[in-house]
Amino acid sequence: MIKLFPAIDILGGRVVRLREGDFSERTDYDTTPLALARYYEAEGFRHLHLVDLDGAREGKPQNLDVLEEIASHTSLQIDFGGGLRSAEAVEAAFFAGAWKMNVGSVAVRDPQLLRSWMMHLGDERFIAAVDVRDGSPALSGWQEESDLSWEEAVGRLADLGIQYLSVTAIRRDGNMQGADIDLYREIREKFPHLNLIASGGVSRIEEIETLDAMGVWGVILGKALLEGKITTGQLKKFL
Repeated sequence: MIKLFPAIDILGGRVVRLREGDFSERTDYDTTPLALARYYEAEGFRHLHLVDLDGAREGKPQNLDVLEEIASHTSLQIDFGGGLRSAEAVEAAFFAGAWKMNVGSVAVRDPQLLRSWMMHLGDERFIAAVDVRDGSPALSGWQEESDLSWEEAVGRLADLGIQYLSVTAIRRDGNMQGADIDLYREIREKFPHLNLIASGGVSRIEEIETLDAMGVWGVILGKALLEGKITTGQLKKFL
């Protein structure tokens, strides 16, 4: 059964959501990261997608204290990303309590470096993030474009033995226009052995049911869950 990852995006210590990764298109929420994480745990969620937006922009994690606080005060399995571009940053996230490290820019630019981290800490500790805008991966907090197609980027990672792949449809992210089902279906067909995590625009319970039926391993829930468009009651069968 598909795994649910409620998302907490942190910018300046606050819980926010961006629209298509645009830092000028942000919505702030009147809660703290820890309070929201505790709420999700109380509602029955077992996983959490924690994004250090400051780290993604600066190139190294800026909110490891938040990761450590949530890891210390909940039992949630935390997928942490944002600025993981060096071995030192990866180890710091690991020791701060990350269950898995979500690596984007390095996964696309230098998959061999990611492979060296996997050999050090274990393959199962890493999620490669290939976040797609107009057919190509976006890098450095989605501020830069790659010359590769998403198929080329994912293919290189698959050849290196990556087990977990996160794909955000950036044009859908924060817009609640619906998940890019066609994109995820294509990825499943081309790379059926990868544990795929879908993200971006998920706004209805029916989309989660479709992704589950397709064999998608996990789904990240952001604005729709925060704003009650998808309720925890609707999700009970997946928890």
